[in-house]
Amino acid sequence: MVEKIHILDRDFALSISSEIIQEKVKAVADKLNKDYAGKNPVMVCILNGAFVFAADLVRYINTFQPEILFVRFASYDGVKSTGNVRELMGLNANLEGRDVIIVEDIVDTGTTMKNILPLFESKGASNIAICSFLLKPDKFKVDLNIDYVAMEIPNDFIVGYGLDYNGFGRNYRDIYKVLD
Repeated sequence: MVEKIHILDRDFALSISSEIIQEKVKAVADKLNKDYAGKNPVMVCILNGAFVFAADLVRYINTFQPEILFVRFASYDGVKSTGNVRELMGLNANLEGRDVIIVEDIVDTGTTMKNILPLFESKGASNIAICSFLLKPDKFKVDLNIDYVAMEIPNDFIVGYGLDYNGFGRNYRDIYKVLD
């Protein structure tokens, strides 16, 4: 485990170890296993950030067979959210009457998630659950229910475990926070 990393023009310090991450991912999977046992929900991974979380999460799924799909939206520029959500790779699947689990890496303000929910609703999903690896409760500002959360964290900008800084840093097993 590396205590400090440098990406582009920023330094980052270790924030969450890979061991803790895996414990938290397994705990979320245990809840999903209980809630979706015997069902066939659609798990929609929000790219790019959630791909590592989604991959680990599905490895712990053992009571149901999810169909796994990928979509991509963007709202960040550097270390700040722009507040605007752009659809980069859309959802091309029939969700009519299906349970949908949206798998997200991090929910901070909740704006991105609030803006993409109508897409899933318009496709006829019978039930939509949001499963986020991380939640920043102090930054959260919309009326939205996050059904499954692995961890709540402070407002630090972080990288690692799929999260990036301008496209870099996703490859780290641990999570690092930016140093000012």
